[in-house]
Amino acid sequence: MSTKINKTNAARLLDKAKIAYELIPYEVDESDLSAVHVAAELGENVDQVFKTLVLHGDKTGHFVCIVPGDREVNLKLAAKVSGNKSCDMIPMKELLPTTGYIRGACSPIGMKKHFPTYIHNTCLDFPYIYVSAGQRGLQLKVDPKELIKEVRAEVCILFTEEE
Repeated sequence: MSTKINKTNAARLLDKAKIAYELIPYEVDESDLSAVHVAAELGENVDQVFKTLVLHGDKTGHFVCIVPGDREVNLKLAAKVSGNKSCDMIPMKELLPTTGYIRGACSPIGMKKHFPTYIHNTCLDFPYIYVSAGQRGLQLKVDPKELIKEVRAEVCILFTEEE
């Protein structure tokens, strides 16, 4: 017996764009919403499970960075690629009003409005990557090139190997 997975807004947008994907459910641990936990639940390489982070730049305002699950964004590099002098992660309380998503379920697809989006270049090392489907307990498995096209992301370096 298979449980029906409800399509998220992100999945519907991919359908509309005729982009192939899989919706992959996983067990949510409210005390650990990290992408590292998600990768372990999926039995996947954490380098392929990307997290979506929302930042605010001093010049451009909000922008999105998509990075491998066990990495942190280098704020200097993020500011540079996004045309800012400085930037910071937005406060958690601003995530839902800004994007329409909650922590642990922030999808780069289907935010309330389109923000400039940057994805770490290692995404192109894989035939598919995972990003949040927009709700806790659900990931989208998608070709990174298709994702880049859909969210109009710029492929760049968001941290260095030493970090």
